[in-house]
Amino acid sequence: MPTPKHTQAHMTRTVPKRQSEFLKQRTKTQMEYYMGAKLIEVGVNPKKATYRWQKEIKGENEIWTYSAYWGKSREELEG
Repeated sequence: MPTPKHTQAHMTRTVPKRQSEFLKQRTKTQMEYYMGAKLIEVGVNPKKATYRWQKEIKGENEIWTYSAYWGKSREELEG
């Protein structure tokens, strides 16, 4: 029986709350780049995905999660 194909991916980084906006923006840009590269690697066109950011505060840190949805997950998200 074939394994079901994934239709979403998530990437998480921990960022100090007091980090400069410059470094926060650089981290965000890097995460977007790496997500796109990972999607290409698994055969997904990054332009056909829907993306979402989530930020959670934990003590002195921010936990950032960048998510990509395509195929069935994208349809459910947008539906």
